[in-house]
Amino acid sequence: MTTPPPSAAPPSEATPQAAAAPRSGPRPAPWVRTRLRAAPLGTLLAAALAFVAVLLAAALPRAQDRGADQALRSFLERSGQTNTSLQVTAPAPVSGQSAEALDGTLKSLLSHTGASFRVDPDAVVHGTRTTKRQPLLNPELSRPSGFPPAMALLYVQEAQAHVKLVEGRWPSDTRPPAAAPEYDPPLQVALSQRAAETLGARLGSVLKSTPLVGGTPSVEVVGLYAVPDPTEDFWVGLDCLPRACEHYNGENLSWHVDALIGAGDLGRMDTWGDTAEDFWRLPVDVGSLRADRLDATTKEIASYVAGPTAAALTRETARLRLRTTSWLPELFKQAHDRRQAAAPLALIGPAGVGGVAFVVLCLAGALAADRRDAELRLLLARGGSRAGIVGRLLGEGAVTVLPAAAAATALAVLLLPTPRLTPALLSAAVVALLALLAFPVRAAVLLTPPRPAGRWRRPVAELLVVIATAAAVLEVRRRGVAPAGSDPDPLLIAAPLLLALCGGLLLARLQPVVTGWLARAAGRSSGLVGFLGLARAARGTGAAGTNSRGRTGPSVLPMVALLLAITTGGFGAAVLHSVDANRLGVARLAVGGDAAISAFGKASLPEGLAKAAGELPGVRTSVPLWIDHDSSVLGTTQRSTQISVIVAEPAAYAELSRTLGCGSFDPALLAAGGAQSADAPVPALFSAGLARLAGPGTYTLQPGNGGELKARVVGVIDCTPARPARDAATVVLPAGPATALIGADRPNQWLGLGSVDGDRLRALVRSALPPAPSTNQSPAPVADQGPSAGAHPADEVYPVRTSAEAVAELGADPLQRSAQRLFWASVAGAAGFALLAVLLTLMRTVPERAALLARLRTMGLRRRQGVALILAESLPQTLAATLGGALVAAAAVALLGPAMDLSTLVGASVPTGVRLTAGPVLTQALGLAALVAAAVLVEAATSGRRQITTELRAGDQR
Repeated sequence: MTTPPPSAAPPSEATPQAAAAPRSGPRPAPWVRTRLRAAPLGTLLAAALAFVAVLLAAALPRAQDRGADQALRSFLERSGQTNTSLQVTAPAPVSGQSAEALDGTLKSLLSHTGASFRVDPDAVVHGTRTTKRQPLLNPELSRPSGFPPAMALLYVQEAQAHVKLVEGRWPSDTRPPAAAPEYDPPLQVALSQRAAETLGARLGSVLKSTPLVGGTPSVEVVGLYAVPDPTEDFWVGLDCLPRACEHYNGENLSWHVDALIGAGDLGRMDTWGDTAEDFWRLPVDVGSLRADRLDATTKEIASYVAGPTAAALTRETARLRLRTTSWLPELFKQAHDRRQAAAPLALIGPAGVGGVAFVVLCLAGALAADRRDAELRLLLARGGSRAGIVGRLLGEGAVTVLPAAAAATALAVLLLPTPRLTPALLSAAVVALLALLAFPVRAAVLLTPPRPAGRWRRPVAELLVVIATAAAVLEVRRRGVAPAGSDPDPLLIAAPLLLALCGGLLLARLQPVVTGWLARAAGRSSGLVGFLGLARAARGTGAAGTNSRGRTGPSVLPMVALLLAITTGGFGAAVLHSVDANRLGVARLAVGGDAAISAFGKASLPEGLAKAAGELPGVRTSVPLWIDHDSSVLGTTQRSTQISVIVAEPAAYAELSRTLGCGSFDPALLAAGGAQSADAPVPALFSAGLARLAGPGTYTLQPGNGGELKARVVGVIDCTPARPARDAATVVLPAGPATALIGADRPNQWLGLGSVDGDRLRALVRSALPPAPSTNQSPAPVADQGPSAGAHPADEVYPVRTSAEAVAELGADPLQRSAQRLFWASVAGAAGFALLAVLLTLMRTVPERAALLARLRTMGLRRRQGVALILAESLPQTLAATLGGALVAAAAVALLGPAMDLSTLVGASVPTGVRLTAGPVLTQALGLAALVAAAVLVEAATSGRRQITTELRAGDQR
């Protein structure tokens, strides 16, 4: 008997609980969560790869901005506040002159700043000054050459805050009471105590000047002040306020001084020297300037100097002759040119790491697609569409990539604060999009129905790459780099990458052939490991999966990644090596060697100092010499020519000239001079310019200290280390009895080659300094110093210079350091990504390699032989990429190096071009090759055993 089905309950009996009862059957699991849980390690690795790539992409633009801003500000700070200020002047009003009027104009001037540049109000210096200095006729004042001192008057706001009143009082700020028409009271002034001592004035002195039309009042010194810090920025352009200034009219010396007046005498200020002008010095805050807004700042400054802003200021202040001048537009142009000159090195590194990162992301996408190839094909076979599958893969990637990209971008913004955010966000977005699309795009390609093989596609693509590379190289060679001040040359930046790409494509063609030859040679031996590994390296390995498509050769992408890293690293390292070599050459020429000791004027070095300096550790060549810049030679086409005479030991000086590359000569030309008598002509080397005036023959030399010497021309030099200027008129003589007669037996300069310690050399000079140096051994004392000015430290009496210190000064520019740091950081990033590309390639072939090793293990293959097999399979591509990368980097230096101007990176003007040296290129290539080989060895030794064991347990299911 069958039980009838229960009747349906009437609608009135339905309850809300019954209506809300869950439907029967399992609910489908969310796709994204299921797939992420199925491969947690792969998910974490994908997120980590995206995080690192996006972090570098966001950090590089911000690092470039920070370096450019720091370089701009450092350059402007070194230029001085006078050049980085807006200098505003206007004639003082005939009536109504007051401190309030000056402040009112200042307020209008400051109101038009702040858009792209700002002025620090606390650093503004403004006031009124007389335009002409009036001579002081008081007979008691100092007159060094018989000329009277001259004085100008200034009113400077806030001057009292920067000085210390020593004696008397400050000039009054209230107007003096009206006096009788026939009596004009003196102007009250405050004078620097140092200036008063120099002039011979004192408190209460009434200083008189030449009467002018309308009467020139006298000035009364009512106060003396001292300046605690004369180097303070407040005194820039007010040099004669802290002290008396020297003024030369020919060889005649007179004093110039400035004195401060009070606001009460502003109305009478123009009576001292006829005219007075108001001035405002507005120092631009260079710390707030940005390199990316330099063009806008230049336009704002230009408008302030002569433009709409200047016209508006004239109307607001009612000063028709208000004038503004500034050196800032010229300085901005120089800073822009410097930045653009350093841009190729600063951009080549990021371009290289970007190319390698692109390859790695493509490899990661290919690895993920190969790993899930069977799953994706099953979904397609069960009715899934390619668009739906790709959409689900995009969802997986969004959950993995986007949070990692957001975290990396935020970290880059926090670690590298800079105002500009857009470039970092755009760069991070592009890399995040690439990381997101790499796997879905590869999956879409795999799921696309196979088409008939087109054998012509790859050759045509390779030919297009070769044509583009040749065009870029030829264009750079034809026209050189972009003109100074223009934007970075994209061809110069892209050409090394295109060369690396061509090298990778060429190696992809050649490496299987060469490796196949080696495999056949190894096959003739009794061993199996070498032959099998080389054979697999020659034919390439198929991707994992039952329906995978085999390859006809090794993957091109890992080789391209290695070539990009090696080429950009080698090219940039060659550039930096040339920069260091040129910098050392410039420093050596500036010093005269690796170390130098000089004496002032015609003084000589202390007895034994040159010999002791030559015995210091690290000195390999010691050259004591005597040099006289006041000599003359008789008998030239100009009858008498001013020259510099250099007397040195021929062999040592020839070694110095050869090392410095400045006027190399055979010491045998001068060797005969040491043995000849005092009456015979002394052999001499003439500079090229002097030789054109003199020609061969014998000439009479007249040193500046008296006497005569016959000299015979035995050779011509283009320059000489003691005076390396190419156009300098110099004569080099050998040390000997004849030259000793003109006082050249006591050297006044010492030059040395070697790794000389500057501190130890200065200590030696201090130990040789006499307790009380004579007057002719010390520089002339400054005129406003006291009698004790003759006592100078040793490094002032006998200055010591070293090439190492000169190199450090040349390389102290933040622009150079920023470009180098950015390049080396990019090289490190490219090397890391290239290593990751190799490891991803190994991971891509893990299933097939593990199956092969498992089969071979059952045949008696030992573990060491398995590791050797993996190395034999993986290292040929690495070694080929190393050799090819070194050759491509050398070719890039040879082809593109002559177009690069290194003057900005060196810090001095040097010939255009990069030197091709093997050291930097091989260092980059071999270093990366060793890193990759070590990584492959570690991967083979650690993971190979576990993979083989897994295969042996599971059995071969392929």
